[in-house]
Amino acid sequence: MNGATTSITDPNDASDVKKFAFDYSYWSHDGSKADANGYYCADSSHPNARKFCDQKKVYDDLGKGILDNAWEGYNSTLFAYGQTGSGKSWSIVGYGINKGVVPQFCEAIFQGIDAKKAEGGDIEFEVTFSMLEIYNEQVRDLLDPKGASKKGGLRIRQHPKNGFYPEGLQIVPVVDYLDIEKRMEEGTTNRTVAATNMNATSSRAHTIVGITFIQKFKNAAGEDTTKSALINLVDLAGSERAESTGATGDRLKEGAAINQSLSCLGNCISALADNSQGKNVKVPFRDSSLTKLLKNALGGNSKTIMIAALSPADINYEETLSTLRYADRAKQIKTKATVNEDPTDKLIRELQEENEKLKAMLSGDTKMVVMKDDDEDLSDAELAKLKEEMEEEYKSRLENNQKEMDEMAKSFEEKLKEAGLTGGNTGAAEMAEKRKTVPHIYNLNMDPQLTGHIVHFIDAAEITIGNGREQSTELVLKGPGIAGLHAELRKDDGDKYSLEPLDKNARTMLNGKAVVEKVPIKHNDRIVFGTTQYFVFCNPAERDAAEEPLPDATFEMAQEEIAKRSGFDVNMENKTRDERLLQEDIMELMPAVEQANSISEDLDKKMKFDIMIVSPEARGELKGRTVVMIRVTNLETKHEWIWSREKFLNRKFVMQEMYDNFQEGEEWDVPPEKDPFVDDYEAEFHIGSVKVWLKSLAYMIELREQLEITNFSGQAVGLLNIDIIPCDEKGKEYTDADDMFVEDPEQLRGKKVFLLVKITSARGLPNTFTDVYAKFLVYLDSEYSKTKPLPNTSNPDWNFKKVCPLGQVDDAALDYLQEGALMIQIWGKQKPPKVKKSVNTRLANLTDSRTKGEASVANTNVKRFDGDKMKYMMEATMLRKRQEKLENKLRHMREMLEVAEEHKKKKLRTKLISDIYHAPTEDAAQKCIKLIPLEKDEDEGESEVGSDSELSKDRDESNSSNKHTAHWGWFPVACLCCRKGKLSFSS
Repeated sequence: MNGATTSITDPNDASDVKKFAFDYSYWSHDGSKADANGYYCADSSHPNARKFCDQKKVYDDLGKGILDNAWEGYNSTLFAYGQTGSGKSWSIVGYGINKGVVPQFCEAIFQGIDAKKAEGGDIEFEVTFSMLEIYNEQVRDLLDPKGASKKGGLRIRQHPKNGFYPEGLQIVPVVDYLDIEKRMEEGTTNRTVAATNMNATSSRAHTIVGITFIQKFKNAAGEDTTKSALINLVDLAGSERAESTGATGDRLKEGAAINQSLSCLGNCISALADNSQGKNVKVPFRDSSLTKLLKNALGGNSKTIMIAALSPADINYEETLSTLRYADRAKQIKTKATVNEDPTDKLIRELQEENEKLKAMLSGDTKMVVMKDDDEDLSDAELAKLKEEMEEEYKSRLENNQKEMDEMAKSFEEKLKEAGLTGGNTGAAEMAEKRKTVPHIYNLNMDPQLTGHIVHFIDAAEITIGNGREQSTELVLKGPGIAGLHAELRKDDGDKYSLEPLDKNARTMLNGKAVVEKVPIKHNDRIVFGTTQYFVFCNPAERDAAEEPLPDATFEMAQEEIAKRSGFDVNMENKTRDERLLQEDIMELMPAVEQANSISEDLDKKMKFDIMIVSPEARGELKGRTVVMIRVTNLETKHEWIWSREKFLNRKFVMQEMYDNFQEGEEWDVPPEKDPFVDDYEAEFHIGSVKVWLKSLAYMIELREQLEITNFSGQAVGLLNIDIIPCDEKGKEYTDADDMFVEDPEQLRGKKVFLLVKITSARGLPNTFTDVYAKFLVYLDSEYSKTKPLPNTSNPDWNFKKVCPLGQVDDAALDYLQEGALMIQIWGKQKPPKVKKSVNTRLANLTDSRTKGEASVANTNVKRFDGDKMKYMMEATMLRKRQEKLENKLRHMREMLEVAEEHKKKKLRTKLISDIYHAPTEDAAQKCIKLIPLEKDEDEGESEVGSDSELSKDRDESNSSNKHTAHWGWFPVACLCCRKGKLSFSS
């Protein structure tokens, strides 16, 4: 951060620096320290102290503008966008004394109200509060405990003047910031309960806090006037990383609406940015719940601020760059805010007039015009349905208008009284006091804001835990893997407590270890029931007696414990960026895989999910990082599929929807084409890959190999017979007679090189596949070359040939030949099952776990692809072939000397020596050697083959005169023969 500019450097390329300019760029990553009160301020001893921006600086720049807008009657919106864990909540809400923009704004507005009241004057002030969440396209009212978990959520309606609104959303009056804080705590608790019970991922939810500030006074004409301002505070879902492999080709990639709102928001921002540049682009506000509710904030009557939260960690480079680009696009949008000030009588009159029109249309006195596109040809049934929907919309508007008029007629005191009668979080203080003395368990959540909001007190000798569906228990927990009678918490002697599983097949874990019998529990122990219910045991007596306070338990701590037990190394020190990314993926996917397996068991879907660690070579790729993938096994048929991280996560959200319906007792099963557990047997399956190193071709030595085909797990699943042979452009293979061998690959520079790739056959492939084929990319190819798919065989004979031109050899081509490889992928389709063996999912998974020795989601015994070993073996083969060729040349030189000595030849022509040395075949070399006796000993300038003394004399003269070039004709021959002892050289 430098002034208003943010720069980001690619961790893999220090020269790649991208710069973005915003209104403000705040640095808060380091350069600070906590003062005596715990407030983070600049640390003068740190080099980044001058860059550090504290919470007050951010509020002064942003929050005060929102406050001024509210007093003037302008609507305002504050967005927080960024990756989960990047600091959105820190900036918006803050923690403890380090208050974010929202609490500082709320405190300031009530301070302003108090100051205005103290001045006197005939003016009334009203502040109301609402809080909703959008998760998986459903709108939940977080101030309604039942509504937060209500199936389907609130309906979104549209008002012709005010735009979209959630029907039935509770809007409650508040009198001070403590009241708002209480309501936010209430909403967060309801959100936590709903997220835990519904197995929801909080980082994928959007939260919108609405604060309406109303001023009532008499205008200059003496009319009662209302000035209002709506302030929306929007905490957007985490903009998570998506690998390029993604869910491409998955029929259910749009099945989960979990990412719909965020992607639609991006589309709206792009369209609005284009329109700001003078283009005329349709803005797709209607495509998601979020964009409907934020239409005014994005392109209408609002002054809007976006905070883009960034992570400086190198493993988050792609996500951070994406966030910067998103914000850079958003800053181009222009909104048109207007003051919301109207005489109160006028507002009531407009509502009454609209209601009269709506009543007339509903009664039939006025013709209802059904709105449709000009080119839209609707059937009578479709027109009737559309008319019915419009009637329902009119009724809703009628009710909403009447409610709004009734609210206008009430005094603020009456509204406060009604809000008090409806309840509220009145027991929060009592609960806080009780937690200080009574043992209890409290929830852990991957979102720190949701941790500690669910508390269950252990104030009886025994507390039984179950799902509440099969029999009554003291503590009811919902979620995958919770049994009817799951476990029991007991008070033993004194202040000692224990945990005992009541269902041996149900998952209960203590500090990362499976609980199979009664065990004692201590303060700060982490307990997991099923797959989604994470808790911490708190024993106040034990806590207060401890000499040193224990560190706060976190969701990450609980996950790391489970990962360690599963054999993963969770230590992040001294690891590369790719290794840290891999570990991050493992930690994210482990609980998700556990949940998917539990849902499969509860719904008896016959599917099992396992984590796999897959290298680029195992995926059939020449480069990339090692990633986590999911192996999906049908327990009945034993068929397998390999899913990418993105495909699995998208499908898991659809699984959660099914499970939610199952828990609610609703119809939950879906047809196979919509079932997230079902994959297509007809879909192409990556059977395995072969990596062929090309180094021998750099010397124009053909490559003929039978190589192992390895699957995703690194296991051999067959053999591939492949030849890669240097050839001419028509595909004629070069043979020894063509003498294309080069001693140094540099000799190929500037020449045109062609390779003939022959994939003849594969042997021993699994018999569960049909329509098997091979495909590959050579050098700069953009499209795969493919063999013909062959059905119903484990030993396909493709007899495939293709001439692959490398063009004129340059640095890139030389590097490709010497250091590169050809990756051949083997694909096919799984044969559909003939007979299904009926199994119970839970029992099959339990048997499989016991067979392995312990229940673990991780495939930690995967055989890794050893690329270095394979490269070494192929280079050894190449060197052996190259050595054979050189040894043949050496043998021919020796034979030449022996024949020359036998026939007492003192001199041989250079051309004859060259013909023997470069002879392409054994026959050609022997024909040249037979010509030696016919050579004449006349002095014609050819090289001389003589005695040791003569050659030694030549050597001495050469060394003394330093004219080595005079001896190139004989030096290579002598050098090759020196090991035989007939010639000797000192250098």
